[in-house]
Amino acid sequence: MHYHFIGIGGIGMSALAQILLKRGEKVFGSDSEVNGRTKALVQAGAYIYKGQLASQVSPNSIVVYSSDIKTENPEYQAAIEKKCKLLHRADLLATLIHEQKSLAVAGTHGKTTTSALLSTVLQEANYEPTFAIGGILIASNENFGLGSSDYFVLEADESDCSFLKYSPYGAIITNIDFDHLINYQNDFQQLKRAFQKFIAQVRCEKHLFWCGDDKELSSMNLKGASYGFSSHCDWKISRVSQQGFCTSFDLRYKDSTYSNIILNAVGHHNVLNAAAVFALSLSLGILECSIRLSLSNFKGIKRRCEQKGRINDILFIDDYAHHPTEITTTLKGIKNAIANKNLVVLFQPHRYSRTLECLHQYQECFDLADQVIVTDIYSAGEQPIAHLSGKSVAFEIQKKHSCCHYISRAALAHHFSQTLLQNQVLVTLGAGDITLVSQETISLLDKQTI
Repeated sequence: MHYHFIGIGGIGMSALAQILLKRGEKVFGSDSEVNGRTKALVQAGAYIYKGQLASQVSPNSIVVYSSDIKTENPEYQAAIEKKCKLLHRADLLATLIHEQKSLAVAGTHGKTTTSALLSTVLQEANYEPTFAIGGILIASNENFGLGSSDYFVLEADESDCSFLKYSPYGAIITNIDFDHLINYQNDFQQLKRAFQKFIAQVRCEKHLFWCGDDKELSSMNLKGASYGFSSHCDWKISRVSQQGFCTSFDLRYKDSTYSNIILNAVGHHNVLNAAAVFALSLSLGILECSIRLSLSNFKGIKRRCEQKGRINDILFIDDYAHHPTEITTTLKGIKNAIANKNLVVLFQPHRYSRTLECLHQYQECFDLADQVIVTDIYSAGEQPIAHLSGKSVAFEIQKKHSCCHYISRAALAHHFSQTLLQNQVLVTLGAGDITLVSQETISLLDKQTI
């Protein structure tokens, strides 16, 4: 078959394109930018156009698009005019996992880390899974894997309601939070009903695990097994201890206690993710010793508490967190790891719609920061909203934290190269191009030392 991906360089689209290439399919695509994922796809045999034109869509091709692609996109319009088969990314994924033992990770937060942990455990236990995740594994520098078994690990995305297209064999549900409500008529109850419908579609109750600490999930009377810190959870976490960027915990289920599980990651949120993976992996028959080894050796994911470098005794950490809940939990884990070092936090708000939804929650996120810098909103293709900007987000945070101020995106690297001090830690937070600031600053500091 001949596939054409509109926006092939996206993190979700590129994983599916790579799996198709590994299966021997012909893959074409387009993207407005060249990035590491498009370069990897070209090396793997894809033909990729820079920019999007109607002429690039061949008749009889299967055209794949994501929710970010607007109907007025010239390639989308060309697909309609040329009577090509159109598949949403989720429809293609649903086709790929059909009749396989798919293991889905759903939830507002934690999907990528949890699915990465699960994929790693299955791989290292020689279960040979296929997987497509929303982040780049540091160990392999890939966001996909093609295995020979019928296990398939995926992220089930609630943001556009596309997770309802899947009926997975097993699943982990991490949480339900106020996010992406624009796609649910700004009705949180509608979002909850969508989650409940998805959970009902999980085929094997034995392999369904959900977070019992989440009040929304706990209110649903769900099948499967719960996990968490709460006393009512089926899988109960206790004795959490953090040493630097490594965490240990105990996990109890019925009469069995799994003591001193080591996780090469920080934060209670990641302990929850690891506990879910531990429980699901045991239910699949994976040996306890194999699971433990994988969790302790986990190399992490790019943009999830990723240490970007160190210069002049200044540590640079980058994280994808941009929702208030994610920011709070991420900073708590980092603060515990760095002890008494001074924590400087750079925050890039993501999307105008999400920023407006969360505006009054931001002042509660940064209690652990010694300094907070807010930069311009990363639009991710959205149109600006009047009177909403990085400056207005900074003003909101300043109501509680006088140490917060705004700096434009263009001025960030220069600012930090002049102001960061020995033993400080800079954490960049956001889902946009804020990830580049660490290296931009390190380059400037490196030049100063020559």
